Amino acid sequence: SGTVRSLAGNPGDSFLQERRKFVSQVALGLAAIPFLSLIYGMTKGKYNFKVRKQTIFFPDLPENFDGMTITQISDIHSGSFDDPDEISHAIDLINEQHSDIILFTGDIVNTHAEEMHKWVDTFKRIEMPAFGKYSVLGNHDYGEYVNWPSQQQKQKNFENIKDLHRQIDFKLLLNENIKLKKDGQEIALVGVENWGHNFKQAGDLAKASQGLTPQDFKVLMSHDPSHWEYEVKKSATNFHLTLSGHTHGLQFGIEIPGFFKWSPVQYVYKQWAGLYENMGRYIYVNRGFGFHAYPGRVGIWPEITVIELKKGAKAS
Repeated sequence: SGTVRSLAGNPGDSFLQERRKFVSQVALGLAAIPFLSLIYGMTKGKYNFKVRKQTIFFPDLPENFDGMTITQISDIHSGSFDDPDEISHAIDLINEQHSDIILFTGDIVNTHAEEMHKWVDTFKRIEMPAFGKYSVLGNHDYGEYVNWPSQQQKQKNFENIKDLHRQIDFKLLLNENIKLKKDGQEIALVGVENWGHNFKQAGDLAKASQGLTPQDFKVLMSHDPSHWEYEVKKSATNFHLTLSGHTHGLQFGIEIPGFFKWSPVQYVYKQWAGLYENMGRYIYVNRGFGFHAYPGRVGIWPEITVIELKKGAKAS
């Protein structure tokens, strides 16, 4: 019988061979998933713009601003763009929101002012809303991640970066505030330079809020959400809403809206994407318009945020 089994082969051996083949194919398939995801992120995901809408309630919002809409964009990183048609489409999406004000929360370039030159006309197409277009600086706007031949050249680049905001019709706020007025009532828009827990700290909250009282309703633009965690949320000046960006959601993660949100960046930043609240004070962290370093996005898509301010208690 041993001879017969030897000539006929062992059925168990055949089963094991098929099983190994199956497991190997499954393993190869699973290994291909992250690779294919990265390829998708580099070809399609980086321009998969999403309009995210968020309503926030404030009991002390001046009633004439009830229903005011804010479109926020952040982290343009123009030096990374490589598809004019996709960027033009994103500008169309911004204009389609017909918001009352447009706010840009920093990082117009990766490093050099020239990166934005060929995109100026495209971004000038962002229509001027009733309350205007305002912006602040991000950590990349200071040119601190390269070695400059001289301090003078670095400073000239910085001045040119600041002027880019004027060229695209945005008013750049540098540690200052302005009043938005409507029918005898007003709210304050405050803009600080970059302040990051582990990055440049040029932001001056006290200077930016000069002339304001804790009772004044305030919207703060601050590029890095760690500013909210370490200074803003506990400030006696009482900043009702802070708008930030910076994290990009690491351009990698998993999101099932309303159910699940994960990215490795959450182990660095407590507030990294979307809306957060502490004692009635809010921060919204935009996931970013552009991309940097890894030339793509997987799971965390580029974002155009539309926030509606409503007067009243927070919905249960």
